[in-house]
Amino acid sequence: MARNDRLREAMSQAGVSADRLAEAVEVDPKSVWRWTNKGVIPRRIGLKARVADVLGVDESDIWPTPARAPRMHEDREVTEEVVTVWAHRADAPKARWWAMLSAAEHNIDLLGYAMQFLPEDHSRLDRLLIDKAAAGCHIRIALADPASPYVAERDDEEGLGGTFPDRIRTTVDHFEPLFGVEGIDLRFHQTRMYNSVFRGDDQMFVTPHLYGLKGYRAPLLHLRRSTDDGMFDGFMAHFERIWTVSTPIPVPRLESITTTTRTLPGRPASFPPPPQS
Repeated sequence: MARNDRLREAMSQAGVSADRLAEAVEVDPKSVWRWTNKGVIPRRIGLKARVADVLGVDESDIWPTPARAPRMHEDREVTEEVVTVWAHRADAPKARWWAMLSAAEHNIDLLGYAMQFLPEDHSRLDRLLIDKAAAGCHIRIALADPASPYVAERDDEEGLGGTFPDRIRTTVDHFEPLFGVEGIDLRFHQTRMYNSVFRGDDQMFVTPHLYGLKGYRAPLLHLRRSTDDGMFDGFMAHFERIWTVSTPIPVPRLESITTTTRTLPGRPASFPPPPQS
């Protein structure tokens, strides 16, 4: 088998030695030598994706595509929209989330129960979304209504002890700078969720909800739209149906200053008159 020059080049560009790569993905250094010098492809599930993550490249950039066997009639419609899959949402590098959202130019759609991890993992998320909206990107965010019976149901399933509604309220607090920004809509939904969807233009992360399993341990799919009526479009239809029956989130009330509108950068802000003594 021929050596894998693409992998060797990616390691060189990233400044990652064979020993360091082996340590990062928890394999013997001899395995890395076989990958680079013999063209061996890892068989362990998820290992190719882990190597790509360490090197900061896409999986398809460093691993040769195996020759396709002739397709049988029954697998003629196998999708090619799945970029990669992580066994747990927590395994996905934070940089992948930021890259998807920062690359979006037209649409960002976020749907989940609480998605508290998203603003807390990315401290500049509110600034990014405000800048995207100013550039013409349409942003929709749908969180579960804390008073929804499905939130109480999910809280019980995960054994959260009644804390789930407060997690949603915490996310609303994180998103407070987004209220009133032109091009950003925030809503509450009251639906039983089967999947959380995070979309940036033609890319999407999807988390299936598994019974009794906390969100960070659920699988995460990275999809890229490549066909009409495929997986990507199916999950977008899921988003649209929930968005249609969702309602605007009330503007959070601040202790010192209450605003009903927020202007985009460069426009004068509007403040209420000072209280009468």
